[in-house]
This record gives sequence, structure tokens and C-alpha cells, in this order.
Amino acid sequence: MRALALVCTLNASPARSSSQHLAEQVMAEFEGHGVRGEIVRVADHDVRPGIGVDLGDGDAWPAIREKVLAADILLIATPIWLGHPSSVCQRVLERLNAESSETDDEGRPLVNGKVGAVAVVGNEDGAHKVSADVFQGLNDVGFSLAGQAVTYWVGEAMQGTDYQDLDETPEAVASTTKALAANAVHLARLLADTPYPAP
Repeated sequence: MRALALVCTLNASPARSSSQHLAEQVMAEFEGHGVRGEIVRVADHDVRPGIGVDLGDGDAWPAIREKVLAADILLIATPIWLGHPSSVCQRVLERLNAESSETDDEGRPLVNGKVGAVAVVGNEDGAHKVSADVFQGLNDVGFSLAGQAVTYWVGEAMQGTDYQDLDETPEAVASTTKALAANAVHLARLLADTPYPAP
């Protein structure tokens, strides 16, 4: 099995990123279940705005899309900005929206049977709202959601501490990350063995 993490920080590499840090922790948990993974920081690539699978003229989304289609699990990691997923995350969801019209020979979306998961970081409340937004987008285009398919950390309101700067991972975050990985891998294996029926 394979997992892909799309990190939706606003900062391109090599800038440090709490979203990247949490995504790396989730991917390490996936590896513990025998799932190989790859992390792509979306801001490092020229992903054009729109809803097509290929918008031409140097659009980097087609290559990222191939990685999405090759993965069994897609993790979207995003910071919270003004109570919402990042603009990079929104762009990823818009590009994934093109999958609504991409189907296999039996009429199922190409991402049907793949599992979606979410990681959220921020220095303000809003993790539940952000994960709900991303969950709905993923489910709309055909991804399945396991129970407890989100892990998150939000700092104290009005403070400037970043997740990546904590001395150690809080136990609540660590246990939630473990549950996300275990449940997502379990569901992905079930769906690989028993695909959804054709419509």
C-alpha cells in the first residue's frame, strides 16, 4: 500500500513548516503499518488555479495527480488561516474537483476506493471546522473517510507558539495520529480487497 501527503503550507521549501512536521509524523505511523509514503509540499510546485486535470502551460498538477492516483491513502495537511484551510489547500481541493468527471470503465470515480485523511495545525481554534471542510471536499470527489481520520494541534489563542517548536509531541496529538493511521490503513486494505460496486 502507498500513502501520499500533500502539505498545504503557504511556505515553499526550505522554510520550516508545522504542517510538514505533523504530516511527517502521520507518515511515520503509516510506515509502522507497512505503508510506504511520499510527501509533496504543494507550494514548491506551480499548481495553477482551476478545476481541470491539466491546465497546460507548465501546470504542475498533472504530475501530482499521478501520485494521487497511485496512492491508496491521501493525507492533506493544512494550517488554519483566519479560521479556514490555507489557500493552497483550497486550490488542491479545487483541482481534485476535476476527478468528479474522471471515471473508470464501470463509471466509478478514479479516486473511488481511496482513503482520505487530514492533518491540521494552527495557533487559533478551528481544527474541527477546517477538517470538516476538507473532509466534505474529499468525500464529494470519491474518497472514503475512516473513523477518526483527522489529527490536529492548535495552540493557545493569541499566542505565537508553533507546533514544530514544541519540545515534545503532546500525548493527545500522538494518540490521535496513531488512530488516524491505523484506521486509514485498515479501511484502505478493506477497500483494496472489496472495491465499491459500479453504479
